Amino acid sequence: ALRLSYLSAGGHNPAVLEQLLHLQVEATALEMGLHGDRRTGTGTGTGTGTGTGSGTAGLDAALLAVELENRRLEEELLALKVRKERRADAGSRAARWQAQELARLQAEVGMLRCHAELAGPRLPPAILPPPVAPPLPP
Repeated sequence: ALRLSYLSAGGHNPAVLEQLLHLQVEATALEMGLHGDRRTGTGTGTGTGTGTGSGTAGLDAALLAVELENRRLEEELLALKVRKERRADAGSRAARWQAQELARLQAEVGMLRCHAELAGPRLPPAILPPPVAPPLPP
């Protein structure tokens, strides 16, 4: 529950996830030691964890290891999904900002065009008389 809460709150630090997994393994080991194998009803409740024999205990340990690895992989997958969603959110925010900036610039260009039209036609360049040529020789 702690791990899921951490992930749903946006946590994705691999070191913290590893610590949470370690705590889960420890808690599961303690629980199995105190209660024994729940399927067969063995266990003394004293913390000795006698089990049903070395073969079954080995299988139980292997099964526990596989289950814990599956949980770790599920957590990693969830963390990757959260990161992907965050990147998608950041991308959509950037696209939204660009669209707003483009709209603002287009509006500014429209206003400048309107001002230019209101100012009226520009004065033509000054027309100067033709240059005076020097007098011709006699």
